[in-house]
Amino acid sequence: MAIRNVVKEGDDVLRKTARPVTDFGTRLHTLLDDMAETMYEQNGVGLAGNQVGVLRRVVVIDVGEGLIELVNPEIVKYSGKQEEVEGCLSCPGEYGIVKRPMAVTVKAQDRFGEYRTYEGEGLLARCFCHELDHLDGVIYKDKATRMLMPDEIEA
Repeated sequence: MAIRNVVKEGDDVLRKTARPVTDFGTRLHTLLDDMAETMYEQNGVGLAGNQVGVLRRVVVIDVGEGLIELVNPEIVKYSGKQEEVEGCLSCPGEYGIVKRPMAVTVKAQDRFGEYRTYEGEGLLARCFCHELDHLDGVIYKDKATRMLMPDEIEA
């Protein structure tokens, strides 16, 4: 495993649409392992392929309940509303208020190509939405209702 470089806002790769994964071999497994290690090293809760410069539809998430790997994910159901603070490893030190669904169901493949369904509420639902947006070239700031000033951010 290796720590990958996290792409920062302004890099064109963050605005591109990631392509579906079709090969579930060693290269994908290495990418997922590296992404997880990078996310943990950066103290993040999620990371998408675009954020490490790889235009493939892959996401890793861990909100404290264990690692979730999503390959070719899609949101199939959502409900409720929440409006909370979000940040992003690609936009360090910046935070904004974003409206998201309170509950989300995601269908995705695992690292071996098997289909799985994941359900998340609260923070996990927010992470699903945030990371899947990355795969379509969207960053949270595009959806923020308001960006926070430095004095509004809790230490």
